[in-house]
Amino acid sequence: CKAAVAWEAGKPLVMEEVEVAPPQKHEVRIKILFTSLCHTDVYFWEAKGQTPLFPRIFGHEAGGIVESVGEGVTDLQPGDHVLPIFTGECGDCPHCHSEESNMCDLLRINTERGGMIHDGESRFSINGKPIHHFLGTSTFSEYTVVHSGQVAKINPDAPLDKVCIVSCGLSTGLGATLNVAKPKKGQSVAIFGLGAVGLAAAEGARIAGASRIIGVDLNSQRFDQAKEFGVTEFVNPRDHDKPVQQVIAEMTNGGVDRSVECTGSVQAMIQAFECVHDGWGVAVLVGVPSKDDAFKTHPMNFLNERTLKGTFFGNYKPKTDIPGVVEKYMNKELELEKFITHTLPFSEINKAFDYMLKGES
Repeated sequence: CKAAVAWEAGKPLVMEEVEVAPPQKHEVRIKILFTSLCHTDVYFWEAKGQTPLFPRIFGHEAGGIVESVGEGVTDLQPGDHVLPIFTGECGDCPHCHSEESNMCDLLRINTERGGMIHDGESRFSINGKPIHHFLGTSTFSEYTVVHSGQVAKINPDAPLDKVCIVSCGLSTGLGATLNVAKPKKGQSVAIFGLGAVGLAAAEGARIAGASRIIGVDLNSQRFDQAKEFGVTEFVNPRDHDKPVQQVIAEMTNGGVDRSVECTGSVQAMIQAFECVHDGWGVAVLVGVPSKDDAFKTHPMNFLNERTLKGTFFGNYKPKTDIPGVVEKYMNKELELEKFITHTLPFSEINKAFDYMLKGES
């Protein structure tokens, strides 16, 4: 089939004919119908701060239909409509047995792995030469092989061209608010970073009934669009000569009830924590920091009864919970269309990278 192969870091993807092997034990082969582009794909394609692993097939937000299943797969069958997910749920480990965790020991995200868990081998090849996988999903291919624990079976009536975005960024932001920050109706929420994940976090605050949703971003051009996601007020830290946590405290009579940080900037993480109200404020960190970053705040901020939490994939278990997020969309409780800015044929995938690199999508 056709796949968009990244042969080297930062170079345009090349449409190639690839061979996709049959699924092995606990694997399924999926016909990918729609894929979306996440900034994580761009980040690892540029390979500026990571171990470069090429040639590779990127992609991890997608929707498709199961084509065949490997040995031992009992919960999926050909014809099922599915979302492949970059993390998994084996169902057996302590994390999967815990109601509080979604960080599966077996299938937790691994950006360094280029083969499948079962045998370490790749299921993709060109003229017998292996092509590396990405996050166990590799959705920039017309067919891909994924561990069955990383596959969410969804409502077959759900439009795959819309719900494909549920498999990463949307769920990460939405769940950070609904499952972790848990704002009560009428409370105030600050969202740091208004990219796709931040807008999904704002959507979660809107669904929860927050009275004020304050968007914080260094790019004021993002403010108008963010209104569609429930954001009511905006702060650009560059417009103020005092720390943004102080600006927010003054706006909200002592601080917001909840904050969600979606930037990966350690400064924004500290600001998000220090801008919540003492006594009951909860800050949730979503963004991935640089490896040498250190979080620094005065311990009194904790002793004054502020809470700091972290989250991974919005605390959603892929197989158990993601079908329910799709149902929220089907029941019109969640809007997905407004998250989609461009639609392109697969052959023009490099244009999607251009849009993202220019900040236009």
